Amino acid sequence: MDNQFARAFGLAFLFASIVSSAGTSYAIQDDASAQSQTVSDEILIPTPAPPLAGDTVLTRLAFGSCADEEKPQPIWKAVSSVSPQLFLFTGDNVYADINQGVWVNEPSMDALQFAYNTLATNADFLSVYGKIPMHTTWDDHDYGKNDGGSDFPIKEQAKDYMLDFFSVAQDDPVRSRAGAYYSRMYGPEGQRVQLIMLDTRFFRSALTKTDERNAPGKERYVPSEDPDQTMLGDEQWAWLEAELQKPADLRIMVSSIQVLADTHGWEAWRTMPQERQRLYSLINNAKGGRVVIVSGDRHVGGIYRRADLIDYPLYEITSSSLNLPFNPSKEIRNEWDKNQIGLLYGPENFGTMDIDWENSLLSIDLRDINGDSVRSVTIPIAEITRPESGEKTES
Repeated sequence: MDNQFARAFGLAFLFASIVSSAGTSYAIQDDASAQSQTVSDEILIPTPAPPLAGDTVLTRLAFGSCADEEKPQPIWKAVSSVSPQLFLFTGDNVYADINQGVWVNEPSMDALQFAYNTLATNADFLSVYGKIPMHTTWDDHDYGKNDGGSDFPIKEQAKDYMLDFFSVAQDDPVRSRAGAYYSRMYGPEGQRVQLIMLDTRFFRSALTKTDERNAPGKERYVPSEDPDQTMLGDEQWAWLEAELQKPADLRIMVSSIQVLADTHGWEAWRTMPQERQRLYSLINNAKGGRVVIVSGDRHVGGIYRRADLIDYPLYEITSSSLNLPFNPSKEIRNEWDKNQIGLLYGPENFGTMDIDWENSLLSIDLRDINGDSVRSVTIPIAEITRPESGEKTES
């Protein structure tokens, strides 16, 4: 046990009672979390909720991003109160590149270990993790480097930590290929939901840096038409194309970074216009359509809609952050995008998606720290169904 491990647990170990012991792993019961856990040589792995059966008809799921493991996370109480069947953790699930307020500038397995071990003892997180099944993808901070991409030297190890921590099965296909992308299917024919968890880190080329730092719309990066830049990498692109041809009645595509947003100069798909257009083309050709995008990253929440890209309107909800807001305003006016539905929301937030199969409606809500809806849109599923004729729906 090294110093990072000890710091992560601190006094928790003084109150832990060993339940069993075998080799390098054992179970403990922490009075603070009341959550059974497994300790390996490197990270503490909390016991997850039982997985959701594949034939479950999804009617409500929740999602969110950007959770600092060193801070309280009271928003999980609100997440639990809305009783989602699933929670999608859409990136920045820990902040491994910031350790006790200090930036970690070099690749560090110790920092990743410390971050996950700290989350494993966060009572707020554990109060939900053992009750609500979760699917996760990463963004930059849990990847291990702010704005990190394909050149991050410990990305394979970081991937293993994430998959281990969130108890992804050892025989899951995501374990045997490069990257952390995967999909899941839930529900019978006629009520089948496909979850697509993209990886916008492992293969991503270096972004084009701004020539005017902090200028509105050019804060850190600018769009580039470089044909050699990639967001997903060839293997993931081919996988995504095949996934979008599988039969599904609704597709929820998770991208850790924003897709539709066009006006800011932070990380987003707009930095690679050719790659974004490729994504739009694949979405347009998805069997039956019905793709909705969920994103995070920005430390603000909002809902976006564009009707001029593909053969049906494309919606995106950005939910960020769970406990690390940068702007306290409930109506952010200094960033406006014509694709937004209402103003951006700055305080802590998470999102929900309700599927009314009987009436063929999809309700999307951005919710505050108390679980109250602060932004919402209701979408007839017919509106986002790709017309067989290929003609665009009315906007």
